[in-house]
Amino acid sequence: MITVLVVEDHAVVRSGLTALLSGELGMAVVGQAADGPAALAEAERLRPDVVLLDIDLPVTDGITVAATLAERLPGCRTLILTALDRPGHLRRAMDAGASGYLLKSATPAETADAIRRVAGGGRVIDSRMPDSWVGEVSPMTDREAEVLRLASNGAHAREIAADLFLSVGTVRNRLSSAVAKLHARTLLDAVRIAERHGWL
Repeated sequence: MITVLVVEDHAVVRSGLTALLSGELGMAVVGQAADGPAALAEAERLRPDVVLLDIDLPVTDGITVAATLAERLPGCRTLILTALDRPGHLRRAMDAGASGYLLKSATPAETADAIRRVAGGGRVIDSRMPDSWVGEVSPMTDREAEVLRLASNGAHAREIAADLFLSVGTVRNRLSSAVAKLHARTLLDAVRIAERHGWL
């Protein structure tokens, strides 16, 4: 029996997925969660075989949840189920330790099959993802992307510096570098470019 934790912030989608998967032979939905912290808590409590995980979650995003689960519960596999078909999101999810990346346009049969393949130790990447995702590499370093991500959430240089234990000057330098590498005119423009490519 494959045990599954369904993590999705929209209640109607979460309920639909739970009903769908509960009807699958050899599969049982053992829990549900609507945000990142609840997903981590439920995964640690229930120890499911597979966590079906949306990226766009409140409080803590799905990619961060996937990375945390890979570290804390290596036996638990994560399958991202998302509407985001950007290559950068796929790359970040797989780098974070996700075992699969499936678009929400997948059929019920494709979703169940992906869960089975991931539970069996396989890797699944939706065939509808652009073939060029492998070459879609961010020009920013991880540190530049980190400060830009915090800035995109409204944090000022001082707040970012305090959060990351850096000097304000270092934060400003990394933000300036990110803007330059993305060929953006402003910080806001850089955020838009990075988000469009899935680099944040």
